Amino acid sequence: MPQSFGSLHCHIVFSTKHREAWIKPDVQPRLFEYIGGILRNHSSPLVAAGGMQDHVHLLVSLARDSTVADAVRVVKSNSSRWLQETVRLKGFHWQDGYGAFAVSYSNLEQVKSYLANQEQHHRGQSYQDEFREFLRRHNLAWDEEYVWD
Repeated sequence: MPQSFGSLHCHIVFSTKHREAWIKPDVQPRLFEYIGGILRNHSSPLVAAGGMQDHVHLLVSLARDSTVADAVRVVKSNSSRWLQETVRLKGFHWQDGYGAFAVSYSNLEQVKSYLANQEQHHRGQSYQDEFREFLRRHNLAWDEEYVWD
């Protein structure tokens, strides 16, 4: 086949260090816009984003030659620097780890809706419980001692 094709959508979730409430409502849209630019520059467009003051959800269309780890690394490092230097959140850091979950094309609208309704969703569920549910749904084993920092 002379051409290569890919439809690789990934739901990426990570929190601020110690789940501190750094991402205020006035900063969130600017942060997602900035992250969108980072990902566009790496040929992996941001399809949708959502989150709360202590974590983010990113729905990313990964480039065929990109890895999840590379995308997360470049997003975290660049957005962390931007939050510290431009938004002036001195001492800001993302948690070390992340969750990445495959999303089929047929479920994109459902995930977009989920990301758009984060505030409502988190009225009844903490970030930690939400993350554990993602791990369960995707049949991933974890050790509670090593999930949180």
